[in-house]
Amino acid sequence: MRWRTCIAACALLLPSVVNAQAPAAGAYPTKPIRLISPYAAGGGSDTLARIIGQKLLESWGQPVVVDNRPSSGGNLGAELVAKAAPDGYTLFVTPSAVLTINPHLYAKLRYDSFKDFTPVIAATNSPYFLVVHPKIPATSVKELIAYAKTNAGKMNYSSSGNGSSTHLAGVLFNTLAGVDIVHIPYKGAAPAIVDLLAGNIQMRFSSVVPVLPHIRNGRLRGLGMSSAKRYSPMPEVPTIAESGLPGYVVESFYVIVAPAATPRSVVSKLNSEIARKLKDPEINTRMAADGAEVIAASVEDSAKMLRDDYHRWAKPVKDSGARAD
Repeated sequence: MRWRTCIAACALLLPSVVNAQAPAAGAYPTKPIRLISPYAAGGGSDTLARIIGQKLLESWGQPVVVDNRPSSGGNLGAELVAKAAPDGYTLFVTPSAVLTINPHLYAKLRYDSFKDFTPVIAATNSPYFLVVHPKIPATSVKELIAYAKTNAGKMNYSSSGNGSSTHLAGVLFNTLAGVDIVHIPYKGAAPAIVDLLAGNIQMRFSSVVPVLPHIRNGRLRGLGMSSAKRYSPMPEVPTIAESGLPGYVVESFYVIVAPAATPRSVVSKLNSEIARKLKDPEINTRMAADGAEVIAASVEDSAKMLRDDYHRWAKPVKDSGARAD
């Protein structure tokens, strides 16, 4: 009977062992937090991670280390977080595309966007600005679609590379509008914008900041924002959906996720504190200067945004034929 006594004793001890490994929300954090960014220093996810890291340090007094892991389209950073301990001390700060577009682009990934992660917060949204060269006789999305239909195969748009968000934004536009605007991939945004300014490219879906000066001086014409709602720093600009293409939504948002099985109490504490800091007017102003707006979504809304975005890209990626393996 001694073995039964031993088993019973172990059973009594097990809950205390498990609880010791999972931090209570009240105690968290008690050591440094690591924020993994899947791209190099200076990019959008790195900037957001450093802003949030500084604010969490101010709130909780624990160091927050930003760990840049630029490789494989963001997949390396995702793999590291997927395999990390689910204790709230390793988080992934990433563009949504890594979790919602990459699964459609890569045949083999070492992580599952939904089984391996717990959403913490959808932090900011960076819509794309649909811009055209002034020689295109269109002042609205509706006029652009009409022009493209009468000039099938003669118009083109630039992207930052095959399978990029700016590529797929054009694929979705073609599909919903029933037009044939030819995709021209570039190695990055800078050369794509240079050729657009020169008139070698007629159209582009661009981040706001790089094209805004050219719109203001007349070298480019802005037709609409890709977001579901009007971009709050520029409310005078209509969305693409309301300007002539109903149903068109492309939102490049930044999200923070934790490893799956991270205690809900810790996830909720992170969401609450990060949202509180993001809503600071100073942070809002800084985000707007970088072409982003704060959304600070709840845990549930963040999870829905990821799911919706994942399903939104399935068909455009398939239609594009883009593969990244």
